[in-house]
Amino acid sequence: MTTRTLAVVSAGLSVPSSTRLLADRLTTATVAALRERGEDATVEVVELREHARDVADAFVTGFSNAALRAAVETVTGADALIAVTPVFTASYSGLFKSFVDVLEKDALTGKPVLLAATAGTARHSLVLEHAMRPLFSYLRAVTVPTAVFAASEDWAGGDGTSAELSGRITRAAGELADVVTGRPASARPADPFADVPSFEQLLRGEA
Repeated sequence: MTTRTLAVVSAGLSVPSSTRLLADRLTTATVAALRERGEDATVEVVELREHARDVADAFVTGFSNAALRAAVETVTGADALIAVTPVFTASYSGLFKSFVDVLEKDALTGKPVLLAATAGTARHSLVLEHAMRPLFSYLRAVTVPTAVFAASEDWAGGDGTSAELSGRITRAAGELADVVTGRPASARPADPFADVPSFEQLLRGEA
């Protein structure tokens, strides 16, 4: 059985957040869909709120620190990506966009991506098609047809989700699993700094 790596980016700012809740539901459904297709999955979650200062520092210094590099490598090295953001002022959050701006321009080329967003009311759902999908199309990612939006009212079902939201989650997860299983597993990119000696080694003349 092939093991796939699934990266999950959640841009929620509170703990807990509806954004992370939606990300978890999508992750569970995608893992189940992959297993139905004979594939196993390893899940790696990137909580952007934990990297907010790292992202800001990267903008002003031009360099990503170790924690942010690890988050970026999680996303770029995965077989597929689930990207979930809250809606702020009729678009994705600034933190979400800033993290995407840290990525190399070709980092997501050909990457299967499931798009999702959360907001207080359903009137914000067009963000998925008017903001998120164009962003990932520009990055040449492969976005699955079904994007998932969850408003506050969608969490009112007996299991915590409405029947309509559950159906969208299942459909989107199945589409992502179909794309992933149709291609070979990704290999982690080599660390270009793996063989660079540390400062202490340089001082000891060990380089």
